[in-house]
Amino acid sequence: MNIKIITVGKLKEKYLKEGIAEYTKRLGSYCKLQIIEVGDEKAPENLSDKEMDIIKDKEGEKILAKIPEQSYVFAMAIQGKQYDSVEFANEIDKLGTSGKSDIVFIIGGSLGLSQAVLSRANQHISFGKLTYPHQLMRLVLVEQIYRAFRIIHGHAYHK
Repeated sequence: MNIKIITVGKLKEKYLKEGIAEYTKRLGSYCKLQIIEVGDEKAPENLSDKEMDIIKDKEGEKILAKIPEQSYVFAMAIQGKQYDSVEFANEIDKLGTSGKSDIVFIIGGSLGLSQAVLSRANQHISFGKLTYPHQLMRLVLVEQIYRAFRIIHGHAYHK
């Protein structure tokens, strides 16, 4: 299975890089994971709704350019469907067994995702109603993907 995480912005924090590297290494026996960073747009405070949409659209164009046409796309969105870990694992397993072996997860920038990206997604998913910094969300997502593969393969995981 090929999994891509397309995310807005560069990861700067060493502790996050180390955590992601560890889970990426662990995932090596289950799938091919690629993380693609696209540049974020400058977003000063006090933007109007129109200005926010312009920034999200610019970031969205960069994201959409990185999604292979045949990919199944999950957009991370606070209003998306919430899964528990077993349900998430079952969803990934179901995609793999139905021939959808190219999966893309999208993490937007600080303003979220453009309407075009949300429209391209096959599913909107959420890891809860809390707001996470998008850099931290990258680590949380990689860990949940790892946990899903552990569950799929019948290995122990923390409940």
